[in-house]
Amino acid sequence: MKKTLLTLSLVFISAVAFSQASVGIGLKGGANFANASSDFDTDGITSYHVGAYGLIKLTNIGIQPELLFSKQGTSIDGDDLDLSYVNIPVMLKFYLPAGINLQAGPQFGMLTTAENTDGEDVKESFKNSDLSAALGAGWDAPFGLQFTARYVIGLSDINDEGVGGEFKNKTFQISIGYTLFKLGN
Repeated sequence: MKKTLLTLSLVFISAVAFSQASVGIGLKGGANFANASSDFDTDGITSYHVGAYGLIKLTNIGIQPELLFSKQGTSIDGDDLDLSYVNIPVMLKFYLPAGINLQAGPQFGMLTTAENTDGEDVKESFKNSDLSAALGAGWDAPFGLQFTARYVIGLSDINDEGVGGEFKNKTFQISIGYTLFKLGN
């Protein structure tokens, strides 16, 4: 009896919560200002990210998983290191008035290519996966546009060589997105 009552209560609460929810899917892209923290003297590079997102929004909170292709990397002594990732950030969004939001969440990355300035494949020098934390702020405009500024800091060492110390990605992103369709409020 208690299990039945608990189950019915959870179903009722879920139904009420999701009746207030809106769900959307969109596309986004923007600029990356990427660098790496390492024992080397590094300089930043400018690149891009592009992809898709989903958004489940309740009244003042939302979850936004994304699938992004992201060019990251750094410059070491004038030689660029271009790292391409497929990233999956899962952002928890806290909404303030007028669509302004604060966001935070993990980002999981899979290295697809790694090249130096000469176009040489250096992927074997780096780990295939990257775990990061992302913090940001944005504005979800009422007409479907999203504007976001986000800082993504690497938590995992991506250096697979064992020499030169730790190597962690760090990227500042500026994005614009457009919600293609939205169901609900």
